[in-house]
Amino acid sequence: MCGFAGIFQPNGGDSTRLDGSLAIMNATLNHRGPDDSGLWLDAEAGLGLAHRRLAIQDLSPAGHQPMPSACTRYVIAFNGEIYNHLALRQQLERENRAPVWRGHSDTETLLAAVAAWGLEQTLAACVGMFAFALWDRRERVLTLARDRLGEKPLYYGRQNGTLLFGSELKALRAHPDFRGEIDREALTLFLRLSYVPAPLSIYRGIGKLPAGCYVRFAGRDDPQPVAYWSAANAAAAGIDSPYPGTEAEAAAELEHLLNQSIAGQMLADVPLGAFLSGGIDSSLIVALMQAQSARPVKTFTIGFNEAGYNEAEYAHAVARHLGSEHTELYVSAAQARAVIPNLPTIYDEPFADASQIPTWLVSQLAREQVTVSLSGDGGDELFGGYNRYFLGAGLWRKLAPLPPVARTLAANLLTGFGAEQWNRLARLAAPLLPNAWRYANPGDKLHKLAGVLHARSPDALYRHLISHWREPAELVVDGREPATPSPDARFGFVERMMLADTVGYLADDILVKVDRAAMNVSLETRVPFLDHRLVEFAWRLPLAMKIRGGQGKHIVKQVLYRHVPLALLERPKTGFSIPLDQWLREPLRDWADDLLNERRLREQGFLKPRPIVEAWQAHRGGRLNCQYPLWNVLMFQAWLEKQTG
Repeated sequence: MCGFAGIFQPNGGDSTRLDGSLAIMNATLNHRGPDDSGLWLDAEAGLGLAHRRLAIQDLSPAGHQPMPSACTRYVIAFNGEIYNHLALRQQLERENRAPVWRGHSDTETLLAAVAAWGLEQTLAACVGMFAFALWDRRERVLTLARDRLGEKPLYYGRQNGTLLFGSELKALRAHPDFRGEIDREALTLFLRLSYVPAPLSIYRGIGKLPAGCYVRFAGRDDPQPVAYWSAANAAAAGIDSPYPGTEAEAAAELEHLLNQSIAGQMLADVPLGAFLSGGIDSSLIVALMQAQSARPVKTFTIGFNEAGYNEAEYAHAVARHLGSEHTELYVSAAQARAVIPNLPTIYDEPFADASQIPTWLVSQLAREQVTVSLSGDGGDELFGGYNRYFLGAGLWRKLAPLPPVARTLAANLLTGFGAEQWNRLARLAAPLLPNAWRYANPGDKLHKLAGVLHARSPDALYRHLISHWREPAELVVDGREPATPSPDARFGFVERMMLADTVGYLADDILVKVDRAAMNVSLETRVPFLDHRLVEFAWRLPLAMKIRGGQGKHIVKQVLYRHVPLALLERPKTGFSIPLDQWLREPLRDWADDLLNERRLREQGFLKPRPIVEAWQAHRGGRLNCQYPLWNVLMFQAWLEKQTG
């Protein structure tokens, strides 16, 4: 995994200025590639590529980038891993189309494949996570491409007529022509979702290349991205061609596909390990890694002392059972809060998933021993792990017949008690509740439920469930949201939620969170669940194999229980969270007071102060738990302060 940046001025450019701008852009990405750096210019064409290398495969100079192809036609700056590149080499050799290999990097393999087969056939053949910039010297065409699920980032856009592109926004901002104007539409969506969804970025005119797409630039035109793979098409194909076998056969096939994915992702010339929370997904990944490894797998967990926020004890038990070489670190609240001032730099644009803090901490812990770490991300979206999947449909069936007045009364009842009051009541009633109704911090979920009682359709219900501010356009000066696309009639309500989370929440929140946190400490992360062959298989499985008895990931659990006893895994789903509500009322109160100051908000001219100040007063006084809506505002404010300070 690496980082790259580039400049394209189709009318040509001054080589000295081009070289200087590239060097400045590349320096902003040092954390993504501390092992090597390089610049490559075609000044006559106005094209420059810059690369920072985190050496994972072929640590020798033969892996240096930007890399020209053996035929000299192509030059590439590549970020990511092609897990099946050795198989692609063998195929090229069988076809007598392989060059004389200079080394054993996957970058060299990718270039050889493009030279032999062309771009689209190569993309279809690759299994991996990647973003790259490919320059065709003969045709003078620049191609930007991104992996199927969006694991690796790629921003691009024109500033003063110059096309800028790179792995992180900070590289584009470093160019002398960059004049970033905040996109009010992107800001509005950020306040709803806690992330800026693709294809937007926080800056007008700068976008994210959508997952599974490539785009070609041959001049000053702005072409549209071309999709070579899409999660929506994979989902539709899976539903049209359902898996014909039994549940036992499906579990065996799932284990086979996961083993195949993990085998490819354990390919590295550097130390490798895994994040382990002790939950379903990470435990399964570690179990299958350990089964394939001749030595104990290195696993890493962060623990907290606050009740309800610590999963370290569960991870420790799973690690002991599997025999991994486990490292855990209990961090104090003060240590965790010390990360907050760095978040605007780490995440580069407003980003407000509060689990970004423990994610950075566990990445820092892992980097002390390994250069690559596997994670269990993606299992929830593919196999129905989120509470909203198995509660949403039932909730809608109960809500639909209720008149508006009854919904309002119910919402008032739920918010009549503070979230912590509900939590205390739930702890007292826990012995009387079935497992499916035991949740961590139920008060927050009941307050969330109160906010969705006014939904008028199942899709509106989902939108409420994923929203932090219900009407964010009312908070943003000149704010607006794009129209929501109509749901695809081929999918049921639960499938629509899972697909929307895969293309939105997974790609633009979960994967962004992990990539930026890990790469900030020069750690590569890999995600076995997101092998596209496994994704396509998951969509062929009937929903009953995923969600059963009011719980998700049924088929995943059937595989996991072959390796880890049920007793080590049975507990409420908590997520990777922090006691944010308490922190905002106590140790972070002065910091939040400053950023949420009514006069400051008004003078900045982006956010309307009144609803924000009212939410802050309600939260600070303990009347409501507004931690997540407020965290969105605070992360924008902190980011804005960093950009303008």
